[in-house]
Amino acid sequence: MKQPIFADNQVYHVYNRGVEKRNIFLDDQDRYRFIHDLFEFNDETPAANIYYKFNKLVGFQSYEVKPRKIEREPRKTLINILAFCLMPNHFHLLLQQRKENGIVKFMQKLGTGYTMSFNQKYERSGSLFQGTYKAILVEKDSHFIHLPYYIHLNSLDIKFPEWREREIKNYKEAMDFLENYHWSSFPDYIGKKNFPSVTQRKILLEFFGGPEQYKKDTIKWLKEMNLEGIKDLILE
Repeated sequence: MKQPIFADNQVYHVYNRGVEKRNIFLDDQDRYRFIHDLFEFNDETPAANIYYKFNKLVGFQSYEVKPRKIEREPRKTLINILAFCLMPNHFHLLLQQRKENGIVKFMQKLGTGYTMSFNQKYERSGSLFQGTYKAILVEKDSHFIHLPYYIHLNSLDIKFPEWREREIKNYKEAMDFLENYHWSSFPDYIGKKNFPSVTQRKILLEFFGGPEQYKKDTIKWLKEMNLEGIKDLILE
């Protein structure tokens, strides 16, 4: 697939997976690392460090990215990260470009930084991802409406793969799984703090009518969805 020419303020679905479809996240530490990188590399300034910690909040298991305290300029973000979902061997991002070449710069830093960390941890070398990430412009309002639901529902493949055929028997169990799946921006979208500093949710939440309405509409979309209508944006 030919990469689009990225334009400022436009929204893109970005996807990549492991080489030979191998898993790129082997444990929770890997997933934390990648989510930290989503935050840290979304900056015009070169990443200042690779050290990080996650501050666990009381109650719902929630984590906030906390870079090491060092002197640095205020962040100048390259993109808005509207939504994300991590799966064992791939990831989905919904990105809006803020600065010229912002997506290209961000994805280069993300891919290189995470690969270096992964290879060092597991004492391996070589490529981690199957190639250059795939990206497609979200041009139609109808696509913009449906794509966030699709990205967030991806995690159901782990426990409820039948969702794609609209054959889920217990929607409450499926929604409980989504709400407690940490490696997605879905909890933050329905008002449960998860990784709130990573995503810029105001645009979509205003569009969808707020956290409660987004949760209700997710259930409705899960029951009535038609993946055929967004097949050109799925990228899998």
